[in-house]
Amino acid sequence: MSIYELKPRFQALLRPLVGRLHAAGATANQVTVAACAVSVALGLWLFFAAPPAAAFALVPLWMLLRMAFNAVDGMLAREHGQQSALGAFLNELTDVISDAALYLPFALVAPFSPFWVGTVIVLAGMSEFAGALGPTVGASRRYDGPLGKSDRAFVFGALGLYVALGLPLPAWASWLMPLLAAGVAWTIGNRIRRALAEAGAKPSH
Repeated sequence: MSIYELKPRFQALLRPLVGRLHAAGATANQVTVAACAVSVALGLWLFFAAPPAAAFALVPLWMLLRMAFNAVDGMLAREHGQQSALGAFLNELTDVISDAALYLPFALVAPFSPFWVGTVIVLAGMSEFAGALGPTVGASRRYDGPLGKSDRAFVFGALGLYVALGLPLPAWASWLMPLLAAGVAWTIGNRIRRALAEAGAKPSH
């Protein structure tokens, strides 16, 4: 089970907005790039400017808005004839870049280890790579959990809210990033295994 499975309901809520954006001339690629730009700007600002802890409240807020941006760009592409080869590259690459930027500030939060935050960032990128490789073996693009993009957004959004409230993290929370790393590694394995199973189940021609 993954939060990703709730996406159709989320898209239904956004469909009227997507129609208005299309009428206004917005493109899927513009939405994709805009979401990435905001993600990178927010993540780097939190990391380098070291603002008050309350600024971490922007993480869950933006995670929610970013999910909306991601749904909107996909709907513009599929439902309004804007699918393109460039869009496919942008969709995958900007997600990995955005995730890395938004997870980075947590390396400054005690008792998290910068090493383990970095490990989560690397594994998160690999999980999206593993999912995107599905079509190369004759399977679909895999979005299996337990820690896909939407699930990680929920976890880091919740952590951002906790930090923003000024609540100190207990010492045992140092194990949270290794556990997240293990969950993302499991996700990678699930995506590979299920892609191979899907490809193997298809009749050969």
